[in-house]
Amino acid sequence: MSTTTQYTQFSDLYNGLSSAMRLTSGIVATDNICKRLINVALQDMHLGTDYKFPWAERNARLITQASYTTGTVSYTQGSASITGTSTLWNTNNAFSVANARVNGKIIFGGSMTPYIVQTVNSDTSITLSSKVTDATASGSGYSYFEDEYALASDFLRTVDIQRFTNGPISIDLISRTEFRRRYPDNRIPQPTPSVACIIDYAPSGNTTLVRRVRLAPPPSVFITIPYDYITANLVVSAAGVAQTGFVADTDEPIIPLRYRHAIIFHAMYNYYRDRKDDERADKAKSEYTDIMMRIMSDTEVGGVRPQFRPRVQDYVRAARNPYSYSGRRY
Repeated sequence: MSTTTQYTQFSDLYNGLSSAMRLTSGIVATDNICKRLINVALQDMHLGTDYKFPWAERNARLITQASYTTGTVSYTQGSASITGTSTLWNTNNAFSVANARVNGKIIFGGSMTPYIVQTVNSDTSITLSSKVTDATASGSGYSYFEDEYALASDFLRTVDIQRFTNGPISIDLISRTEFRRRYPDNRIPQPTPSVACIIDYAPSGNTTLVRRVRLAPPPSVFITIPYDYITANLVVSAAGVAQTGFVADTDEPIIPLRYRHAIIFHAMYNYYRDRKDDERADKAKSEYTDIMMRIMSDTEVGGVRPQFRPRVQDYVRAARNPYSYSGRRY
């Protein structure tokens, strides 16, 4: 890009950082340091503030699974395998989703224990994540339902920390601890859920978290639930692919062009801080803080702005009735 225009791509940012700190460019080790600092600065400037940045907001929809009760089941106490008769567990429904899936739950007729599905082997065979403790039965009724659903692949957190969704279906958002306390079993499906919590799954030996939403009561019918969220993908490649950080020189941050120079100042602060140059680190931090304050106060048309609204109603009421014993005198 031209040296007279705003920072646009990854190469502009790390070369701009190198130039601002008077580092020799073209050296692999130096360039790698600058690249790492730019990536760290991009993530760091969104910590705790991403919900205030409109460019980080996204929206998506999830479709809940209806309860499935077709056919009967047979199981043996002490075994994790169940066999179905006239069941279609591995067959897709109208929404191209299998009638039974991993992490779904099954309750047998007359039982109070929900079992979690570990594997759907076929239309008539399911393996549970734990052994059946109920008495052996054959031809028993059952109910399959789901209370956990996958979120968008780039889901970081909800925009509203108190509501998962609004509109025709209002679903409150509570903590995982509160959810476990209020819904320890969560085994009675209802047409629409009213409460949700965000949970994280990471298989043993895997550090990549998978964010899901748990609903209570579990939905018993197919419904569409829209939700707004903050994206974890802060960079877009030249091919238009969203990603979490910079990789190629032509990658661009999702931050609007007029704000991108803030990344440079934050990276400078980290560079000088790591090298114990407190004076330069403080100056870079001061510049960065000033830019961020202006970005966060740059509200859009129709946005909420801070206002002073003194409470004058009591004074007006007292002035109208100065000799009334029912109110205070001012």
